[in-house]
Amino acid sequence: MKEEKAVNIGPSKIEIAYQRLGDVTSPSVLLIMGGQMYAWPDGFCTELVNRGLQLIRFDNRDCGLSTHFNNAPKPDFAAAMKGDFSSVSYTLSDMAADTIGLMDTLGLKSAHIVGASLGGMIAQTIAIEYPERVKSLTSMMSTTGNLSIGEPDWAALAPLGAAPGERQAFIEWQVKAFKAVGSPKYPIDETTAAANAGRAWDRDHDSLGSLRQKIAVLKSGDRTEKLRLLRIPTLVIHGDSDKMINVSGGKATAEAIPGAELVIFEGVGHGFPPPLWPEFASHIAKLVQRTEGS
Repeated sequence: MKEEKAVNIGPSKIEIAYQRLGDVTSPSVLLIMGGQMYAWPDGFCTELVNRGLQLIRFDNRDCGLSTHFNNAPKPDFAAAMKGDFSSVSYTLSDMAADTIGLMDTLGLKSAHIVGASLGGMIAQTIAIEYPERVKSLTSMMSTTGNLSIGEPDWAALAPLGAAPGERQAFIEWQVKAFKAVGSPKYPIDETTAAANAGRAWDRDHDSLGSLRQKIAVLKSGDRTEKLRLLRIPTLVIHGDSDKMINVSGGKATAEAIPGAELVIFEGVGHGFPPPLWPEFASHIAKLVQRTEGS
C-alpha cells in the first residue's frame, strides 16, 4: 500500500506521512493511533474497507515518517507527573490541529473520526475543539484524561523496563510488551508481533518522540466536562482486560458523552485481536452508516 507525504500541515507546518485506502467516493474515516499508522492492522483496515468505508491512516507528529521534534527540550515524564510541564513541547490540541490540517490538505470538510489509545484522546480533542468537522466519533481503548480512572496496571508494565536501543533487542522487548498488555482470551501470534515490531523499528525508533507524546497527554488535562457538551454520534469500544488503559476509562468516556454507545469485549486487552476484526469493523461501520443516513 502506497504511502504519501503531506507538507506544511496545520499551524505547526509539519509533514505527515499517510495512506488513503478504499474508494474515494465512500464515507471518509480518519484512523488516529497513538503510535505509527501501521498499528492499525492491515487486516482490520481491509475489514473496514470491505464495509464501504474510505480510510485515512497516518503517523502522528513525533512518530513514524512524520515530523519529529528533535530540537525540543528533553521530556521529563516524572516532572510532568508532578505537574511540572516545563519540558512539554506540545499538547493534544496541537496534535488535533495536525489532524485538521491533514483533512484540509485532503479536501475533507468533515469526516468520521476513529481513535485508539492515545489516538482516542486526540480524537476526543478534535470533537471538542472542531465539532463541525466531526461526523461521528469512535473512541477505542482510551480515556478522558481524568487520572483517577483508566489507570495502567503498573505491576504488569513495570517489569518491561525501557525500550532497548538495538533492533533485535527492541523486537524481543516489543513482543513481551504486546503479551503483557494483550488479550487473555486471544493470545498473540509472536511471529506476527515480531514482524510488526521490526517494521515499526525500521520506520522509526525515536524513544524521545514517544515520550513527548505521553507528556502531552498529562499537560492536556481532564476532558470530562467538555465531553459532556458534545452532540456527536459516538461509539466507545474497550476490552475488560486492558492493562494499559483500564476499562474504567472507556466507561467514563461513554458516561460523559451524551448518547454514546458503549461496547465492552470480554477477555480483550490493549490491542486488536484478529478474531474480533470483523466485529470491531461492523460496530464502526454501523455508526458511520447510521450517521450518513444509509
